[in-house]
Amino acid sequence: MVDRNIINTLGLSEEELNQEVDSLFSTEDNDLLDNSLDMKIAALVPGTILSGKIVTQLGNDVIVELGLKSEGIVDAGEFDDPSEIEVGKQIEILIEEVDAEGGILLSKRKADRIRGWEKIITNNKEGDVITGKVTRRIKGGLLVDIGVPVFLPASQVDIRKPGDISRFIGEDIDCKILKIDTENRNIVVSRRKLIEEERQSSKESILAEIEEGQIRKGVVKNIADFGVFVDLGGLDGLLHISDLSWGRITHPSEVVKFDQEIECIVIGVDKENEKISLGLKQKIESPWETVEERYPIGGHVKGTVVNIMNYGAFIRLEEGVEGLVHISEMSWIKRIAHPADILNLNEEIDVVVLDVNKDKQEISLGIKQLETNPWSVASQKYPPGTIVTTKVTGLTNYGAFVEIEPGIDGLIHISDLSWTKKFNHPNEVLEKGQDIKCVVLEVDEEKRRVSLGIKQLTEDPWLHAIPDTYLPGQIVHGKVTKITNFGVFIELEDGLEGLLHISELADQKIEKPQDVVNMGDDLEVKILRVDTDSRKIGLSLRRVKWAADAEAEAGESDEIKDIEEPSEPVTPRRGGLDGSLMPDNIILKTELKEFKEDTPAEDQE
Repeated sequence: MVDRNIINTLGLSEEELNQEVDSLFSTEDNDLLDNSLDMKIAALVPGTILSGKIVTQLGNDVIVELGLKSEGIVDAGEFDDPSEIEVGKQIEILIEEVDAEGGILLSKRKADRIRGWEKIITNNKEGDVITGKVTRRIKGGLLVDIGVPVFLPASQVDIRKPGDISRFIGEDIDCKILKIDTENRNIVVSRRKLIEEERQSSKESILAEIEEGQIRKGVVKNIADFGVFVDLGGLDGLLHISDLSWGRITHPSEVVKFDQEIECIVIGVDKENEKISLGLKQKIESPWETVEERYPIGGHVKGTVVNIMNYGAFIRLEEGVEGLVHISEMSWIKRIAHPADILNLNEEIDVVVLDVNKDKQEISLGIKQLETNPWSVASQKYPPGTIVTTKVTGLTNYGAFVEIEPGIDGLIHISDLSWTKKFNHPNEVLEKGQDIKCVVLEVDEEKRRVSLGIKQLTEDPWLHAIPDTYLPGQIVHGKVTKITNFGVFIELEDGLEGLLHISELADQKIEKPQDVVNMGDDLEVKILRVDTDSRKIGLSLRRVKWAADAEAEAGESDEIKDIEEPSEPVTPRRGGLDGSLMPDNIILKTELKEFKEDTPAEDQE
């Protein structure tokens, strides 16, 4: 700054003063001074990088001297490390703005980036390997500081999907330069490319030396439901969930963790397809090797319920050894719909060893064997002929199931309901929950079956009652209960029916039984035969008419007399053996001819 008061004391005019100043500087001195001023003015243009010296720090402002008594301000946040703010230290800064009052705004970070970019462009090219620190996560990837911020896409972070890439922030990583865009000052790098190249070299080495049975160290790189992928140092091996533990596991994460270093045994090698199978449980002896010694058949052991299925429950006897209690082995007497009805997860129970298969690693267990089998004494307790009171538990089209006692069920076949009556379904006479008496017919302990009958409570009427009551030649009354195309069924009494064949309806040929009789008709019929073996009664309608006609003729004829009066009165069987003196088997020739034409051969006897 010029002090005008001092100049005035000299008593010189302005012209004289300029002459004195000119006499002090030569032409070269003036040129040098002009050049310096021009350079200084040019240096203060925004966008210029200058070297400055830190003078002081005032709050968040760092004062930097630029030369020629010019100073600028840099925000303290421009320094990555606060310890870099040191008075007297020379730094490179970028002039961002010069205001009208002479204030200069500086940026150290931009200056560093420009210098860093120039250094990267000068010293590196695409394909070079560089080291940088991950600074932050941005959309699509990470920013890595290698002197300038460069972009690391998420797909290039690792050879597998790395999950949360934020875990790399703050780490120093090696990357390979994929692309340099000088125009937009943009660099894209890849960590994955570098890893793939390193792994390829390591993979060839591993494949050349790896063999089954070797113990290898690796790092867990991926966990799936079916197993774990382990990085062996250039080649991945699969550790299947079934090879993680001898015991039951539901997910591999129960045994290993991501990025965990583990030691495995090589259990399979496919060098052609570059596939390695690993095992973890194989490092210790299988508990199944001596399982037959520890769990002899018939032995009683304790176990814990670890899984319940609709067909049974799995019981853990020890770590790595489980057995199955099938639903059929849970109770002698209860009908179990689902094992969960009597068992709970993690419940400790007593079981009996039924069978051991070491090769298939299977053990069959039972719970009901802890108690006495009621079927083992069933034949002694219920010998054939024993009358028991039972409860109907179920009805089917072939019979009724009944409960004799808890655990002992029996079957009453539909054919054993009645001696004489035929049923289409047991529900015609029985209902569920009904208490009934029946007779034990047979006990099969091996098949666990008891056959029962109701009709056996009474004597078979076909032995005496029916043949003694219904005699061939006897005329009886009955009701039409069923009409078929081959004849009519006549109910003679409750539960007893006879067949009136279509040929025995009338002397003439009948096309349809309905032309002669109707449902519910009360008829007077003649018994042709009583077959106790086939339990059938043959009836005739037309022969009743013959008997009536014969009696009428006998009453009108004086020539036919009784030869001898009976000594005792006899109950006549009208139309039967004690009927008219003209036996039923005496038939006129004309009638005999019609009879043979209209009567089946089996009925002509």
